[in-house]
Amino acid sequence: MARKKADRDDVGPALGKTIQRLRKAYNMSLGDLSEHSGVAKSIISQIERNETNPTISTVHRLSKALDTTLDAVLKTDDTPNFIEHQTRAAIPMLESEDGLCRLAICGPLNLVEHVQWYDFHAKPGGRLVSEAHQSGSFEHLYIITGEIEVQCGDETHRAKKGEALRYRGDEPHIVSNIGDEEAHATMVLIMRPLVH
Repeated sequence: MARKKADRDDVGPALGKTIQRLRKAYNMSLGDLSEHSGVAKSIISQIERNETNPTISTVHRLSKALDTTLDAVLKTDDTPNFIEHQTRAAIPMLESEDGLCRLAICGPLNLVEHVQWYDFHAKPGGRLVSEAHQSGSFEHLYIITGEIEVQCGDETHRAKKGEALRYRGDEPHIVSNIGDEEAHATMVLIMRPLVH
């Protein structure tokens, strides 16, 4: 008994895309999949193009040939491709005490307990002074333009355009623009140690 068109519209597009994605992932041609599953090549092609409504038995044979389960093939993913779009006005901006450094908070605020990432700009002589963050945290700085010096605890390192510095975030640290031009960098703070 044929399913109603509404059912076909709900399952078909996702099913066809899934079959095609798995087939290509295994580097199988339509002929290869037909040979392994016993389903006619023309039927597989129609399923992938959402032009037919296959029986459960047909989908089961295809899923076995693709080394997956029936549930996995029939599962639909309703997760949107884009989760959020923040306009420029909605991006929070922070400024250093000297007024020479700006930080745009690029990461979502609901992740700040785990990871924070920033777009950092500093005018010549600008200094961003940070207290120690939580224990086990690390900061990653990639310099896009200019020359930056980072003092972390008792140690100091410098980096130029195209270079990166990684240092403890749980020590007091100062990020300074020591060059003659505006410095620009991305800054990522990993708040919790990564589990291996």
